[in-house]
Amino acid sequence: MVGLAPAFFCVCLRFESVSHPLIPKITELATPIAEELALELVSVVIQTNRNPPTLRIDVRNPAQETGLDDCERMSRALSEVLDKSDVFSGGKYTLEVSSPGTSRALLNDREFTAFQGFAVKVKTYRPFKDQKQWQGRLQGRDEQAVYLNHKGRAIAIPRDLISKVQLDDSGS
Repeated sequence: MVGLAPAFFCVCLRFESVSHPLIPKITELATPIAEELALELVSVVIQTNRNPPTLRIDVRNPAQETGLDDCERMSRALSEVLDKSDVFSGGKYTLEVSSPGTSRALLNDREFTAFQGFAVKVKTYRPFKDQKQWQGRLQGRDEQAVYLNHKGRAIAIPRDLISKVQLDDSGS
């Protein structure tokens, strides 16, 4: 019933989207905790290829740069709730709470608006105009496309082709 001692990591990691049946329940538990701590829950990932499984949570402090204190507060509060909820069915787990970093995927309309003008990488499931990866300055998105300024040209990449849009820390 008690998880391992929480690990306090506040590092910039790139997370790929991983689907696990416990993610909705953990998100439901973690979101109000983050809000109470004036943090934003960015992502939840469970790595089952580790023993014990690792639960990685990304949080962001919208008021200032996310710090170690933010990660520690979230880790302590969430660990207590997870242990009481028995989400992991009495099994052991490792909890890692970190900040999302700059090379992370953009996921919602608010992020696409906040990062307009920033350098991004766009990956597609299949080639669009003979390319599966695009780099440029984010101009926005709507229901049909993500819009980039690519080498001075406006490009509209259809959303149904896009597998990932992430900030590009190489500064395109």
